Amino acid sequence: MNLKKISVGNFKSLYHVSFEPGKVNVFIGANGSGKSTILEAIGLLSAAMMDRVDASSLQRKGIRLSVPSLYKSNFKTIDRTKLTLDFSLEWEEEKELDVFQYDVHLTAPKDTDYWKYHSEAFFLNKEKKWGRSNASQKQSNNYIGFFLIDENQELEEGRKIAQSFRDYGIFQPNTMTLRGIVPDPNQMTPIGLNGGRLAEALQDLIKEMDDECFLGTLPMDDVLDLVDWASTISVDVPKKKNINSNIPTTRQIIEFSDRFMKDSVKFTGYDASEGALYVLFMLCLAMHPHSPAIFAVDSFDHALNPTLAKKMIQVFCEQIIKNGKHVFLTTHNPLVLDGLDLSNEDIRLFAVDRDKYGYAQIKRIKVSQELIQEGQPLSRLWMNGRIGGVPELI
Repeated sequence: MNLKKISVGNFKSLYHVSFEPGKVNVFIGANGSGKSTILEAIGLLSAAMMDRVDASSLQRKGIRLSVPSLYKSNFKTIDRTKLTLDFSLEWEEEKELDVFQYDVHLTAPKDTDYWKYHSEAFFLNKEKKWGRSNASQKQSNNYIGFFLIDENQELEEGRKIAQSFRDYGIFQPNTMTLRGIVPDPNQMTPIGLNGGRLAEALQDLIKEMDDECFLGTLPMDDVLDLVDWASTISVDVPKKKNINSNIPTTRQIIEFSDRFMKDSVKFTGYDASEGALYVLFMLCLAMHPHSPAIFAVDSFDHALNPTLAKKMIQVFCEQIIKNGKHVFLTTHNPLVLDGLDLSNEDIRLFAVDRDKYGYAQIKRIKVSQELIQEGQPLSRLWMNGRIGGVPELI
């Protein structure tokens, strides 16, 4: 399955935008430019496609809950009589030439917890095959999405997208949850939106083959190149000798050996550097067979020093593409850009800026021959304002 185009209208700062995603999609931009809102718009679209949209379904996807009036665009220049929030997704299944499209128009809740479906439509190769609207005389429940439950046979092939979009979530790991000392309020399988159950997810991936250790299909030596101070990484149960009894912990913990210390000395994720935990978290998302097929990570570079962030994005991109997943990332770290191979169509960089009216604009950044001839890395071009996505500060 390949995502071809995502369009959003009248949602927060995204009044009228669309973009064509790849497998790995990185968004850069100033604070408040709309990067996180893009991730939330995809989450709202996925919730609408599944069944229904309410506070519970939005929270499970990591979307911030706002008062109803703030979900709609509130720009001074637009007509506030426009009621619906509009979302559209185009995609194609692997080895098929057909292009599918799902459109949904929603109204934010007022006196109930549920969003209302104004209309839904399904297209095959631009031809409308199915639709429902609250303007229709045929009575239906306007608080439920019918894309997955309508008996129309025209929908069968297009409904495959639901398997990929069902578990979409916006991951925002935090150090305390990754260390296993606070519960994850948004637990998912195999790993929570804030990093809960990281040890269990890691344990699923660690394998011994031919006297060599692997994390998924990645040799553990390659992982240790990222966590360069560690000589071993494993998962075990808590022991009194390596974790203080006053520290709350999970049933499984991550253990590290430091290559500069004695082999007998092991310590847990509670004492390890947070950067190591974020590396393992990202690798688990990319490689675990039960992690979402489509997901997002807000502030991907959090807790990673610039050099590690550059190395990490290279390995992460390789694993995302290898495992057939789609990911949407935001970053504020210029060196992340230098780890992106933008000659690969599966890897795409987008700059998010606000125009003079405040509307968020999404522009894909391609490496032109002119930029290549300048001999500057992408990080420098970004900082110099050559590719957009930077604030105009004095």
